[in-house]
Amino acid sequence: MPQENFPDQHLPEGEGGQSQHSDARRTFLKQSSLLTALALAPSAAVKAAELKFEEKVAAVFEQVKITLDINGKKQKLSVEPRTTLLDLLREQLHLTGTKKGCDYGQCGACTVHVDGQRVLSCLTLAPMVDGKEITTIEGLANGDKLHPMQEAFIKHDGFQCGYCTPGQIMSAVACVREGHADSDDEIREYMSGNICRCGAYPNIVNAIKEVKNGGQKV
Repeated sequence: MPQENFPDQHLPEGEGGQSQHSDARRTFLKQSSLLTALALAPSAAVKAAELKFEEKVAAVFEQVKITLDINGKKQKLSVEPRTTLLDLLREQLHLTGTKKGCDYGQCGACTVHVDGQRVLSCLTLAPMVDGKEITTIEGLANGDKLHPMQEAFIKHDGFQCGYCTPGQIMSAVACVREGHADSDDEIREYMSGNICRCGAYPNIVNAIKEVKNGGQKV
């Protein structure tokens, strides 16, 4: 087979061409090394930059004073206007029973009661509930005695991993109080805002029915 001759006009000729080729190669290696170093930069440096940015943002927001009745205890607090009730409960008051699931108001894990009504704390700004009564999952039990709904969830295995359970129980209590627990379908409809990724829905319905039919005060 005849050998095909390829044009060589693009190849460097002589010592000058070799020098250009070496310079280009060195430049490529330097750029590659720089990109690799940036990719492997310590996360601490990145986090420090993020923290500095957050501090600058926080400085723009003036603290506001609010008073909340949380689980029967008066709390006088200073918060940024942008602080959600969920972050206030978890980060400032360390009431971590209320869970941060989606943080978009779609899963129900953050459900608490405000003046007896269930609300999604991830969508509620803390200053909006100034002067109101807040009940979290920590406030349902009476001392060492569990709330009837908590007991029913345990009895009927209304949970598996347990992450969504606080929000499920808070919504379940409200469901009974609101008078929306007269049938399985009604319970499912009014509990539809609370997602259980483990699929414990039938047991949750049974727990709610027991409390409703038992006539216990919720």
